[in-house]
Amino acid sequence: MASEYDPAEFVDSDFQAARKATHAGAVVTANRAPSRDEVDSKVGEAQQKLAELKRAQEELERERAGLEETRRRQIEFQTGRQETLQNLTRAVGLLAEAEFESRRDAEQMAKSLADLKEALGKVEATNETGWTKDNFAVELTKALTTIENARMEWNAARLKFPVLSGGVKTEAPAPVEREASSRRALSEMSFGELCKLGFALTWPVALALAAIAVMLVVLLQPPVHR
Repeated sequence: MASEYDPAEFVDSDFQAARKATHAGAVVTANRAPSRDEVDSKVGEAQQKLAELKRAQEELERERAGLEETRRRQIEFQTGRQETLQNLTRAVGLLAEAEFESRRDAEQMAKSLADLKEALGKVEATNETGWTKDNFAVELTKALTTIENARMEWNAARLKFPVLSGGVKTEAPAPVEREASSRRALSEMSFGELCKLGFALTWPVALALAAIAVMLVVLLQPPVHR
């Protein structure tokens, strides 16, 4: 018959003793004060961690500065683009309007120049040395009409272009401004001045009509029989 089981037979007394000694040493180590070497080691580790944190902070600061610079440049781009678009749009509109007015004024000037040249040629072509007693009245009427037409062209050109009156044209005024200025000038004139202006504009026509009347009287007179 087998003997009874004895747990003590399977216990390693040496192992148990060593285990108890190790545990006791650990308890003693945990309770003892840290040595200077251990403190120095921990101080070094802490300084190393602080240095790593400082490097990380500097890296973050550089990254933040770069992001702020990028944001500033983006804002500058958006603001500059909007401002430039507004300025360019306004400039294009103003220059287009000015170019249109300048082209229109140039066309009017070219037309006036052609009319003045034509009137000049007609006035230069009048020569009283070729008139005879028979065609004197007719030629005189033609000459007066030519001069009156030339004078009208001259006056019209002077109203349109101040340079013909000795003024310097610095810029081309708008048609509305020119018309308003003419109306103001006429409204500021007295009745006597208006009468003088009307007489100055109409006396050549009256003279031409008088010459025509004289010519008609001469032509309609019955021949004298001797």
